[in-house]
Amino acid sequence: MIPLVELRGAIPIGVGLGLPAWECYIIACIGNMLPVPIIYFFARKVLLWGKDKKYIGKFFTFCVEKGEKGGEKLKKKAGKGLFFALLLFVGIPLPGTGAWTGTLAASFLNMDFKTSVIACMGGVLLAGVIMGLASMGVFGAIGAIF
Repeated sequence: MIPLVELRGAIPIGVGLGLPAWECYIIACIGNMLPVPIIYFFARKVLLWGKDKKYIGKFFTFCVEKGEKGGEKLKKKAGKGLFFALLLFVGIPLPGTGAWTGTLAASFLNMDFKTSVIACMGGVLLAGVIMGLASMGVFGAIGAIF
């Protein structure tokens, strides 16, 4: 559930500790999705609230402006494929592209709750599969074959 790391760190650590991969996958996916509703409903409001505060205002304003600009840019590029763009954004297992960031982006894009949760969940499941396979050495084995 930790931002930036999410299941991208949980699955390799769990598999590395000798836990069954399928258990790591399920627990990591559930843990990764738990904060999504809270982020969707409250993160944007907190950022907007903090824009005019003395010590945090500049940072919160930066975050809001960056989120709105990035969201509009993504919306123009993705067009009607915004759902799949969000799913792939969350599903690419890189730091900063997880459910936290994807849900915040969905709230800035004014996507409805159901659509954004389904897209984020699909992305989390995809990232979990990729990280699970990587943790078990599947990609290394495929690379060795070719």
